Amino acid sequence: MITQSWLPLLVLLTSLLSGLIIFTLPENNVRTRTTLNLLAAFSKIGLVSWMIWHIYQGQHYQIHIQFLPNIDFILQMDPLAVMFVSLSAVLWLVTTFYAIGYLEGSPHRSRFFGFFSLCVAATSGVAMAGNLLTFLICYELLTLAAYPLIVHRGTEAARKAGRTYLIYTIGGGVSLLTGTVWLYTLTGTLDFTPQGFVQQLSPALHPQLTIIFMLLIMGLGVKAALVPLHGWLPQAMVAPAPVSALLHAVAVVKAGAFGIVRVLYDVYGIDFSATLGVTAPLVMLAAITIIYGSLRALTQDNLKRRLAFSTVSQVSYITLGVALAGPIGAIGGLVHLVHQGLMKITLFFCAGNLAETLGIHKISEMKGVGRRMPLTMTAFTLAALGMIGVPPIAGFISKWYLGMGALQSGLTWVIGVLLISTLLNAAYFLPILYTAWFDRPDTEPIAHPKTSRLLLWPPLITALLSLAAGLFAALPYTPLEWARFIVDLEFLQP
Repeated sequence: MITQSWLPLLVLLTSLLSGLIIFTLPENNVRTRTTLNLLAAFSKIGLVSWMIWHIYQGQHYQIHIQFLPNIDFILQMDPLAVMFVSLSAVLWLVTTFYAIGYLEGSPHRSRFFGFFSLCVAATSGVAMAGNLLTFLICYELLTLAAYPLIVHRGTEAARKAGRTYLIYTIGGGVSLLTGTVWLYTLTGTLDFTPQGFVQQLSPALHPQLTIIFMLLIMGLGVKAALVPLHGWLPQAMVAPAPVSALLHAVAVVKAGAFGIVRVLYDVYGIDFSATLGVTAPLVMLAAITIIYGSLRALTQDNLKRRLAFSTVSQVSYITLGVALAGPIGAIGGLVHLVHQGLMKITLFFCAGNLAETLGIHKISEMKGVGRRMPLTMTAFTLAALGMIGVPPIAGFISKWYLGMGALQSGLTWVIGVLLISTLLNAAYFLPILYTAWFDRPDTEPIAHPKTSRLLLWPPLITALLSLAAGLFAALPYTPLEWARFIVDLEFLQP
């Protein structure tokens, strides 16, 4: 049952309005800025939590705002939107605490937190979009809001990374816009529909639909970091650690992967996509990206760049899962949307702690750091083992369902891709753990201040959430059970 309600708009406005107000605050008005940030984050969590129960009972929330003739700006809260909005709301709160500690005493904090809130608002819009036009608008607003965060430090490296980011993402936006307009000329609608809205078109239009699908995936693949559209992501690691966490776990990269899910299920429909023959190439592209990202991660000594190439690989599990065109694979891909976010944000928080507390940026500098920062490295270790797929951490659940989904779809070669990826994950994460816990430093460590609690608690919380998501995966309202709910009640209905 669909209920017309302002609640989706309120979820969007919690972060949008707080961001606009924060822009006006003086730099030294720390208390007001912090209060606004936390009030908005808690409000968003409260609104989403209130709706979850009703959505679980089959009620969807939607609001239409007239925008163009015959096309409305539509926000909706359906099960898929709830999964992404819940992730962004929870991690926004945790990252806000982290960013407050990380940027203490830094310049331009009002500008940072203003754009930070706008990024979360745009991400919420992407999650709740009820049609391709709404998705496109929020998707491009996210592009613009993320740019000032990438160049926040103002260094030449930051400006270069920002230029590269804009070249890639604006090009992707043009591709997405072209596909959207072309699709509208053929269908007369852009509204997301379970099982898609294009399958009723004449078979004579199938070649055009194939080209449009490619344009949409190219536009979304830039942010999802699919090879060869991933080049902006490693360069963007010059940004502060909270920005890196936001890009990889909550906003930009996830927006691209989430968009691919929407196109496959609510624009084309998974059955029609398979009939059209576009899912098999997408599986192959995701598999190539998974292996390529892991191979590049092996060669990186800079910790954040290694984590960036790990993201290139790991986010493609989401695309792989939904492109397998079966319910079990879909569950694996959807649950990884959450699991990857929890684990990857932990890793970037820890990388930020190492940089801020000890000035460590490279893996070769991490000898014995586990004995100096045991809590930070314990959180890092849990997240890294989860990325490898060690049970019972969340990453194991994702890989298990992806493997079972590959068998269900008859694509046994995908099992080989997952095994190779797991071995490569171990090859680039385990040496970090060994160096941190067992190697002796080359020189006697110099005394450094202790890590701030605002920097320490966020990675500990997200690491424990990663562990809990695996240990208690079968319980109600966990990411796995919600992914099953999405597949059962939305995607697989006739």
